[in-house]
Amino acid sequence: MPTVKKSRITKKAAPDCAAPNITRLGVIAGGGQLPARLLEACDKQGIEVFVIGFDGHTDIDLYEGRTHMVTRVGAAGQIINTLHAHHIRDLVMIGALKRPSLSELRPDTRTAKFFARIGLKALGDDGLLTAVKNELQREGFKIHGVHQFATELLAGEGTLGKCNPDKADKADIKRGIEVLKATSALDIGQGVIVQQGIVLGIEAAEGTDELIRRCDDYQRKGKGGVLVKLCKDEQDQSFDLPTIGPDTILLAEAVGLSGIAIHAGHSLLLESQRVADMADKAKLFVIGINPEDYL
Repeated sequence: MPTVKKSRITKKAAPDCAAPNITRLGVIAGGGQLPARLLEACDKQGIEVFVIGFDGHTDIDLYEGRTHMVTRVGAAGQIINTLHAHHIRDLVMIGALKRPSLSELRPDTRTAKFFARIGLKALGDDGLLTAVKNELQREGFKIHGVHQFATELLAGEGTLGKCNPDKADKADIKRGIEVLKATSALDIGQGVIVQQGIVLGIEAAEGTDELIRRCDDYQRKGKGGVLVKLCKDEQDQSFDLPTIGPDTILLAEAVGLSGIAIHAGHSLLLESQRVADMADKAKLFVIGINPEDYL
């Protein structure tokens, strides 16, 4: 049984940024920094948070001083029943969660029926998340985007820091946008690295960090490649927006990338001032773009 306790301690429409008028929020939290940023924003707004975390995925520090539940990914029935028991109706799904195999899931009856109905193997990440959202909505929950509570996380348009992309960089950004537009409908990934017009790699199940590491082996001599991250054309923007932060800059510097272009208004930027300072020091650009301006 899970533990529930109070610890002591096309031109895409912009996502809805209106802050919901609520006092209690359920946060289904994966890994990474985003869940902590969301909880900080909720604290500032006086929103009581109930955290649903997963063994081996969620940072245990999130539970400190908060009502929470710790369980496994395949325990959908227990999660839903617990949320209902605590009268939680509003939810945010945030943070990285590696897709487990069916054997790792150990699905309960409710989870098994859900996967049998949607066909797990046939869905990409966005398709699976949308199916999960629809299931939760059928249960009476309302799903919100993290940006509705922490609007400062949304990346703005324009250069962050002092470095700007040059003509060659802009050509690589354009090429990256074309590639991501072409693969968007296939629900593969949100990122691509292009160097001198050559596609070095497209993000898949490995995520952005591993994409950057992998492409280091393929870079040619000369000017480094450019990482482009875009929101998919049909992506539900209440979850899984493209995200970069200080760790992304560290990796980009380590492999010698020239810069990073992210989807303005449709991407999340962690610790923006730190990212700007790190990018300046590394002499690489970070820019929020409107893809339509490059096509």
